[in-house]
Amino acid sequence: MINTFDSLRNKHFRYLVFGMISMIGGMNIQMLARAQLGWDLTGSSLAVTLVGVGFAPPMLLFSIYGGVISDRFDNKNIIQVGQLGVIAICIFIAISIFTETITIYHLIIVSFFQGTFWAFMMPARQSIIAELVDDNQLNNAIALNAAGMSLTTMISPAIGGIVYHFLGPGMTYLLIVVFCIVASISTSMLPKGEKKSPKSSKALNEIKDVINLLYKNSILKFLLLFTLVTTLLSMPIRTLLAPYSSELLSGGALEVGLMLASIGAGALFGTLFSASLPQSTKKGKYIIATSLISGSAIMILGFSSILIISILLCFFLGVGDAGRRSLNPSMIIEKTPPEFRGRVMGFYAMSFGFIPLGAIPMGIISDVYGVDFSFVISGVILILLTLILSTKSVRSS
Repeated sequence: MINTFDSLRNKHFRYLVFGMISMIGGMNIQMLARAQLGWDLTGSSLAVTLVGVGFAPPMLLFSIYGGVISDRFDNKNIIQVGQLGVIAICIFIAISIFTETITIYHLIIVSFFQGTFWAFMMPARQSIIAELVDDNQLNNAIALNAAGMSLTTMISPAIGGIVYHFLGPGMTYLLIVVFCIVASISTSMLPKGEKKSPKSSKALNEIKDVINLLYKNSILKFLLLFTLVTTLLSMPIRTLLAPYSSELLSGGALEVGLMLASIGAGALFGTLFSASLPQSTKKGKYIIATSLISGSAIMILGFSSILIISILLCFFLGVGDAGRRSLNPSMIIEKTPPEFRGRVMGFYAMSFGFIPLGAIPMGIISDVYGVDFSFVISGVILILLTLILSTKSVRSS
C-alpha cells in the first residue's frame, strides 16, 4: 500500500483540498441554515422540501454543459467564477435577513441558482484533480478529496447549528460567506490550468461525442449507472432519519445528529482506506462491495429499534458511501480519455439532479407504510440492482 496521505505532498493539491473543505463546510452550514430559516418563515414542511431540492433541476439540466465547458476552458477559472457566484448569493440572503425582507421565495430561487453554479463547478473540480497530481497518485488524491468532504460533513453542521441557535440566521450566513471567501483565496493559489485546444464544434456535437464514448465503453456505463442507483436509493435516507428517529427510536434531533455523525465517520474511514489502495488496484470489486454494504445497512436499519445498533448501521452506511465518493469517480477518471473527462464528469454530476426522484417516492412510502418499510425496500432494491450490474468485466476491472 502507498502512503495514505501521499498526494498531500503536492502543494497545489493541498490548496485544492483546503479550498474544497472550506467551500463544502460553508455549503453544509447553509443547508442547515436554509432549512431552519425556511421552517421559521413558513412552518411548512413542503416549503422546506422545495428549498431543499431546488438545486436538483439545474444539476440535471446543466451538468453536462458544465462538462463541455470544463473540457474547453481552464478549470481553475470555472471553479472561481462559480465560487464568486455563491458568495454573491449568500451576501444577498444575509442582507435580506438583516433588512427583514427575506421570504421563502428568496430561498427557493437562490437554491436553484446555487444548483446552477454547482452544475458547472462539480465537473471542473473532479477534472482538475487529474491535472494537479501524477497518474500514480490519482486514486489517492480523489480518495483524500472525498475524505475531506466526509470530515467537514461531520463537523460543519454542528458549527452552523450552534451559530444559528445563539447568533441567528443573519450571522450564520455571514459565516458562510467567510467560508466561501477562504475557499476562493485557496483556489486562487492553484497554477494556471492545462492549455486546451480550442474547439469549433457545437456543444451538442461534443455531447454526442461523449454519448458515443459511453455507449462503447461498458465499464463507464456501469460506473455512471452505479452512481445513479446509489444516489437514488441511499442519499434520501438522510432526509428520513428524523421520522425514523421518531417512529422507531422514540427519539429526536439528538439521535438524528448521532446517526448523521456516524455516517460521516464511516465515510471518513472508508475514504481513508480507499486512499491507501495502490493505483494499480482493481477497483471494480471494491465498488460493488461498498454498494452491497450500503444496501445491507439500509435494509437492516429498517428492522432496528435500538439506538446503538442504528448508530452502528449508519457507520457501515457511511463506509459504503466511500465507494460513491472516492472509488467511483477515481475509476471514471482513470477510464476516460483526458479530452473527455469534463463531459463524462458532467454526466456524473447529473446524477445528483435525480435525488428528488428517490426522495419523493421514499417519503410517500414512509407516510403510507412507515419509514421502516421504506428503508427495507430501498436496501433490498439497492442490493438487487448492484448484483444485476455486477458483470464479470466490472468485477475484474
